[in-house]
Amino acid sequence: MASHKATLKDIKKNEKRWTRNRQAVSMIRTMAKKVETLVSQGKKEEAVVALGEVVPVIDHAVNRRILHRNSASRKISRLTLKVNGLS
Repeated sequence: MASHKATLKDIKKNEKRWTRNRQAVSMIRTMAKKVETLVSQGKKEEAVVALGEVVPVIDHAVNRRILHRNSASRKISRLTLKVNGLS
């Protein structure tokens, strides 16, 4: 276990950041799953609205360095292709 005050503080900060980042990733996954569910049900209008909600959240995660920009771009691209695939 760490013995320096600064190290103990760093451990607390890391745990807080880890929790916050996990919550953000979990929220992105939940929102993406909602889009995929709407696509599978064939509800295009609702899927487009849900996609419009998830894209800014993913972009914000990139700006906060929670997700890598290429990973985020891939997620957005795949969700967009699924939504656009509906007729």
